[in-house]
Amino acid sequence: MRPALVASPSAGQREDSAAPEAADLWVFGYGSLMWRPGFEYLQRQGALVHGWRRSLCIYSHVYRGTPERPGLVLGLDRGGACHGVAFRVAAALRERTIDYLRRREQVTAVYLERNVRAYLTDGTKANAVTYVADRRHGQYAGHLAREQLLRLVIQGAGQSGPNVDYVLNTEAHLRENGIRDPVLEWLAAQLRPA
Repeated sequence: MRPALVASPSAGQREDSAAPEAADLWVFGYGSLMWRPGFEYLQRQGALVHGWRRSLCIYSHVYRGTPERPGLVLGLDRGGACHGVAFRVAAALRERTIDYLRRREQVTAVYLERNVRAYLTDGTKANAVTYVADRRHGQYAGHLAREQLLRLVIQGAGQSGPNVDYVLNTEAHLRENGIRDPVLEWLAAQLRPA
């Protein structure tokens, strides 16, 4: 059982006790959006989506690597299910938030913007925008052996810093929220100082 991630307002959040408006935007995060959303939101809670799985399947050429020395970042790939976080954004901030997400996630057009059904920890469902891996894009890495993942993560560094930091931050956030990811856990164990 996953812990309820219904959060009280804090940094990046506004206090709002009103029921969600029909036009409010839900955003599903499964990687760095979980721990660094970068947009204002009303509510944050755990969420599950079916038909997609979290995977280190994207070669990073900007944020965590370069074309010459790529790192790896997460994408939602087809199949399975993924536990993550859903953010509710006020209707008035909908367009601004989508614009921000597109600038952040579509730097090299390796992700496709999709609407998914998110099952929230409070028992409700929401249609949420998220970004899934484009399997036809040149930066799609597909399934790699753990040793290949480790080599790419160690070598990668880009505009947002070392790829190692990205993996460790994501794995730590997942663990704090009771979400298990065996691949990220294995990588984190290899990457942490002894």
